[in-house]
Formats: sequence, C-alpha cells, structure tokens
Amino acid sequence: MHMNGLSIDMVMLQIFALFLLAKVAGLVCERFGVSSVIGEIFAGIIIGNTILFQWLSLDIDLGLFEVLAELGVIFLLFSVGLETPFSELRKVGRTATLVAVLGVILPFLAGFAMFMAIDNQLNEALFIGAAMVATSVGITARVISDMKVTRALESRIIIGAAVIDDVLGMIVLAIVMGISAGSSGGLLDIVLVSAEAILFVVLVILLGSILLPKMRRKYAERRGPAEPAQCGDRKRLALSPLPFAIIVCLGLSFLASYAGLAAIIGAFLAGMVFAEFKDKWPCEKDFHPINEFLVPFFFIHVGLLVNIASFAEVIVLAVILTLLAIVTKWIGCGLGARSMGKASANIVGIGMVPRGEVGIIIASIGLTMGAITDSLFAIVVFMSMATTIVAPFLLTWAFRRKMDSDGTCGVMETLSP
Repeated sequence: MHMNGLSIDMVMLQIFALFLLAKVAGLVCERFGVSSVIGEIFAGIIIGNTILFQWLSLDIDLGLFEVLAELGVIFLLFSVGLETPFSELRKVGRTATLVAVLGVILPFLAGFAMFMAIDNQLNEALFIGAAMVATSVGITARVISDMKVTRALESRIIIGAAVIDDVLGMIVLAIVMGISAGSSGGLLDIVLVSAEAILFVVLVILLGSILLPKMRRKYAERRGPAEPAQCGDRKRLALSPLPFAIIVCLGLSFLASYAGLAAIIGAFLAGMVFAEFKDKWPCEKDFHPINEFLVPFFFIHVGLLVNIASFAEVIVLAVILTLLAIVTKWIGCGLGARSMGKASANIVGIGMVPRGEVGIIIASIGLTMGAITDSLFAIVVFMSMATTIVAPFLLTWAFRRKMDSDGTCGVMETLSP
C-alpha cells in the first residue's frame, strides 16, 4: 500500500520518528524548566536542517504532516477556548480589561511601525504586528502555580487579562487576514472583507454569550436537575460530549475557513461556546490525550519550516524584534495595572510577556497566505521562543522582589471565600 509515492511502512516510520523526537525534546526542556513547546520546535528545526529530512523521505511529501499539524492547532485553540467561557469576560474587571487592551495596542503598533519602516510592505507589517499581540498565558500560569500565588491579586489580573487578550488576538487576526485578502483591491474591498471577518466573530460571540445560555436555562427548567454527563456515558446521552465537542469544533472551523478566516478562529470560538456547557458536559480532560498526540506535529511542522540559512541573515532583526516584544508588552500591560502600584504593575506586565504558540500560529498563517517570507517567519519563531524562555525567569524574579519588599505579593488581597 502506498500514500503519495510513499509506502505505508515509511509513513508509519515518519509518524513514529517525528512523534518520538518531539516528545523526547519536550521532556528534556521540561526537565530544565522550559516549555515543552520549545523542545518540539527545536526537534523540527534539527530534522528540517539535517540529513534526517531526506532519511525520513520528508522531502518527497509533507502533505500528511500538514494535515496532522492543522488538526493539532485546531484542537489546541479549541482547548484554549474551553478555558475561556463567555461568562468569564464579564467578570475580569476594569483593570484586567485595561491591561489586555493596552497590551494589544502597544505591541501591535510597535511591530507594525518597525516593519513598515524597514520594508514598507503592508501585509508583512500587519502579520508581524498581529504576532506581537498574542500572550501565551499557559507559561505564566505554570509559574504562578509553582510559586503557590494563584490567589494573589496580580495573578488574578494576569489570568483575567489573558482571557480578554485571547479574544482580542483572534479579532486582530481576523481583521489582518481580511485586510491582507482584500489588499489587492481598493479601500472598499479591504473594508468589506474586514467587516465580514468581524461580523463572523461577533455573531458567534453573541450566539455563545446570549442565545445558547438562554436555551440551556429553558432546557434545564423543563428537564429539572441532572447529574453532569461524562464522555462515553451513552446510557444518559444519545451522543456523548466528546464527539459532540469535536463536531462543534470542526464545524465552526470549517465555517471560519469558508468565510475567509483562519480555521483556528472558528475552533477558538467553538471552544468558548462549548465552555458555557462544560458543567453539564465536561470534556477538557478527554481532549488532553488528543492534544498530546496531535499538537506536537504542529510544532514539529513549525520547526521544519525554519530555514537556518535564511535565519542567519536576519539574526540581528530577530533580537531587536524580541526586545521590542518584551518591552512593549511589559510597558503596555504595566500601564494598564498602574493603579495597583509600581511593583504589582511590574509583575502584571512581565506576566503578559510570553508569546508562546499563539504568535507562531499567526505567523504560520501569514506564511501560508504568502504575506510573510521564510526569513520573517523564522524571526517570529525566534521571538516567540525567546519570550517564552525568558518570561518565567523574569516573573519569578518580580514576584520574589515584591515578596521581599512587603511579604505579601498581593496574596493577602484574595477573593473572599
């Protein structure tokens, strides 16, 4: 049996080798306190720039891994959405909202202005700006958990701001894709395509935050109290939560793609919609093994796309963009939290610094659309990896500095039980 010129044996060897290398590299990084995402990307870079690429016959066809990578990133963003229910958007408070908004505006404008000054290419500058926006709060959440300061006021502001940041990031991506798709036409085309993108996001948000909760309450009133359904509980449900969640995820991903947006926008919004029902249909744990298998293929694929030779030419630019990414997020989010005091604002600013996987996802979309070059893609990957590595050390330092100064680090300012 053959697939696109490769025997099924070779395809199985490719899947085995790539997955094994990704997990080993990820575990090594975790051993040193670095996100496994970094290891998975490094594994892809090593494979893509050595003899392993030819030995595994990846030079013949990458189609299968592009599909696995796309599914991986779709389910990853769905899982992120699952942790971001619409109801939470109303609870984050004014400070967290201000932190998120300023933490989006300043980095976007800085990245956009920098590359407009360098190349004067609109689409290129837009995607770089969009990649600067995103925050990977998972890295920060790990540090907060390890330091046992999850109930600290600063921690709650960071997590709340990250919820808004995720939504704003998807809206920015939708607008950037709209402008990029319509840039070959006139101003009216750009406005129309961007409006369509925003309309799709707004409609799904309205559906998830207003209509579905009302439908759920009416259904609950008719049926009365019931125990939460578990995945695989087919005695209670004709369709268990996990398959239904996958259907919602893939369905909205398709609709987003059909509307000219990135499939991940639909996946993220699908997760937010499904999050409103997770008390009755809990599925986060059931998505974990799916993500454990598929998501590494996305980051391996990112590494495969990084050309070391082309990156060597732009290393100085990559370092400058990284410094700009750290400083603008630090200052922007810190300004949003200035009412908390200088030390706390410093913690919040640093906590929003890591770009992680989201910036890389945005850059990969730009690369696929032809909006950015291989060199610029490598620059964004470097920036995302560097901020992800640096941020935990800076955040630990900022927390300990405040602990040393007042002994509380905001921990006493917790929510009432």
